[in-house]
Parts: sequence; structure tokens; C-alpha cells
Amino acid sequence: MNGGARMTTGVVKFFHDQKGYGFIEVKGEDEDIFFHISDADAITMDEGAEVEFEITEGDRGPRAVDVKTL
Repeated sequence: MNGGARMTTGVVKFFHDQKGYGFIEVKGEDEDIFFHISDADAITMDEGAEVEFEITEGDRGPRAVDVKTL
């Protein structure tokens, strides 16, 4: 973990294989979190997969990084 950042868990709600991005649904949060496959430990992501990740502020809002499948 980086600088005391807290790991969060969620479920992949959507993933676009060809473009390499998706969104993670976090229980109790209003907005889904964007992620790019380059920030994940896999080469693709299945919708419905449970993941653990850190949240950072991206250019367009919150972004999941260090995404790991559980």
C-alpha cells in the first residue's frame, strides 16, 4: 500500500474488453469507480468479479488503481 492508503473492495459492474476499461461498484457509495486494465493484476476482467483496490484522484474523478481480483 502507498502512504497509508486504505484498500477498498467492490464488484466489477462493467468492463469493456476492447477498450480496456470498466467500472467498479462499491457498496455504500453513490458513484461507481473507473479503472483501466493497466492498473489491474489481470489482462481482462469479468463482470461480477470481486476486486480489491486503492482509490486515487484521476483527471476525471476517482480512479481505482492497484486492482486485484479476490
